[in-house]
Amino acid sequence: MSCFVLSNLVVTAGMLTPGLKTTGTIAWQVTNQSLNVAINSSNANKSTPLSTSTLVKSYIVAVSASCSVAVGLNSFVPRLQRLSPNARTILGRLVPFAAVASAGVLNVFLMRGEEIRRGIDVYPVLSDAEKSLREKSGQSATGESLGKSRKAATLAVGETAISRVLNATPVMAIPPLILVQLQKQHWLKQRPRLVLPVNLGLILTTSLFALPLALAAFPQRQAVKAETLEDEFHGRGGEGGIVEFNRGI
Repeated sequence: MSCFVLSNLVVTAGMLTPGLKTTGTIAWQVTNQSLNVAINSSNANKSTPLSTSTLVKSYIVAVSASCSVAVGLNSFVPRLQRLSPNARTILGRLVPFAAVASAGVLNVFLMRGEEIRRGIDVYPVLSDAEKSLREKSGQSATGESLGKSRKAATLAVGETAISRVLNATPVMAIPPLILVQLQKQHWLKQRPRLVLPVNLGLILTTSLFALPLALAAFPQRQAVKAETLEDEFHGRGGEGGIVEFNRGI
């Protein structure tokens, strides 16, 4: 995730390139989903490993979904003759956002579906004194796993999917809308070579603000009442009857 801004900068700039043809659209969607697979796999909850076959299947489905949405909307938007040319231009610039948001959510659920099916490790929330005592004895400060919970996994994957949309929305929506207006300005019309660096600058600036906010929307270690999970965890919570788990990012 530490390389997300820089790696995503190149991919997002490619997807948001004005006048991108079908081949370019497909190529950049494949590249984006390849990056998403790497990020989702690296930042998943590792208590439930993902098999190579599942990873490949998830990748193929996510790529197919993103390419279908992008190519389909690119062919559909120009047919909206009731809209003004300017409105069709704006909608056309937002097609990558629709493809990235929908496929991004699908990618998260596919890549981490095994967690939902098998569950993820849940731990009791320890008091500061208990954590200190365990650390002094050389034990993990998180305590021992109470078992695997599918409800916790569903919550973890769902929050991660929402954070992906929260991150994609400003990055994929704000730069193209601003660029549409800037391209109407005389100074940019006279200097078409500046379109790419301006686009990169807009994407980078938006990403620097959007990513921290999206990651901060939900804590990485999520804490919930033990009674909200399966019956086997009831009454087994730690301090305050709370259990926690690694949501992933």
